[in-house]
Amino acid sequence: MELRALCLIVLLAVLAVSSQAAKNKKGKKGASDCAEWKWGSCVPNKDDCGVGTREGTCKEETSKLKCKIPCNWKKSFGADCKYKFNGWQECNAETGMKRRVGNLKKALYNAECQKTVEATKPCSLKPKSKSKGKKGKSSD
Repeated sequence: MELRALCLIVLLAVLAVSSQAAKNKKGKKGASDCAEWKWGSCVPNKDDCGVGTREGTCKEETSKLKCKIPCNWKKSFGADCKYKFNGWQECNAETGMKRRVGNLKKALYNAECQKTVEATKPCSLKPKSKSKGKKGKSSD
C-alpha cells in the first residue's frame, strides 16, 4: 500500500512540474498584448533574395519574423504584394515582347504596393501547335 501511495505522489509531482513548464513556454512565445504591429520590409540574409527577416515594432516591443523574397521575376513587385494576372496578350511584332497586367489582390504586412503592375517576356520563336493528336495506336 505504501508503494502505491509513493508512486501516486511521484506521478502527481511529475504532472505538476510538466504542466507548469508548459504554461511557462506558452507565456514566452507570442504573449504580446499589442494589436498595432508595424512591420518593415523583408531583408534577405544574403544577396537580394531568399530567406531573410522582417522586423516589427509595437509600442516599446520589437519582434523579428522569418520571411522569404522570391528569386524570380516577381521580385520587382515586392514579396509582400500579391497580384492577380490576366492572360498574356498577343506578341507585339515591333518589340518582340508579350505583356500582361496584374491587379493588386493583397498587400501583406501593410506594404505599399502599386495598384497595377505589368510583366513582359519575349515572344516564343516557334508557334505552338494547337492540334493535340493521340499518340500510340492508330484506328485504321
